[in-house]
Amino acid sequence: MRPSDLTLGAVFLAVTLAAAAQDTVIDTQRSTIAIHVGKAGLFSAAGHDHWINAPLSSGTIRESPSPHVEFRVETAKMTVKPDPKVDAKTQADIQKDMEEMTLETKRFPEITFRSSRIEKLAEGQWKVEGELSLHGVTKPVSLTVKRTGDSYTAHTVLKQTTFGIKPISVGGGVIKVKDEVEIDFTIVPRRT
Repeated sequence: MRPSDLTLGAVFLAVTLAAAAQDTVIDTQRSTIAIHVGKAGLFSAAGHDHWINAPLSSGTIRESPSPHVEFRVETAKMTVKPDPKVDAKTQADIQKDMEEMTLETKRFPEITFRSSRIEKLAEGQWKVEGELSLHGVTKPVSLTVKRTGDSYTAHTVLKQTTFGIKPISVGGGVIKVKDEVEIDFTIVPRRT
């Protein structure tokens, strides 16, 4: 084997490894984050559960050789899904309260997640650890992520107070928002 063949082989191997390690853009149109906010308190029956849509603004995912995922959500683009049991004015008030009182979108314009470690648990299943930045607070989180078709899904429960958010309370706490919120992720890499 000639030295030029070795050089050509090394270049080919380097290009192949670099291509395998490239990040893939997350398809923000097909990816979703849905947040369920429950109600609590003595008169919780008078309150409302809410589903919130948190569209991804950007993100990347690397599947191999060293898996990694990161994404960003603009808090001002988060919306409370319409509830047929709630009139338009109340719906608008709920949206405004989420933006101004809960998320404080002007002070904290984005939510970010960046993985620090991804461990394969089984075929099509991983433990993803990383840092979630929300409401000006960064905390470690851990999720179990499953692959279904071309998407990655996960479900987790977080406490708002962990991130410095005070759940909304009315009437001295007889109607209030639960501290725990449920979050469902569906992340879809954009395939070329």
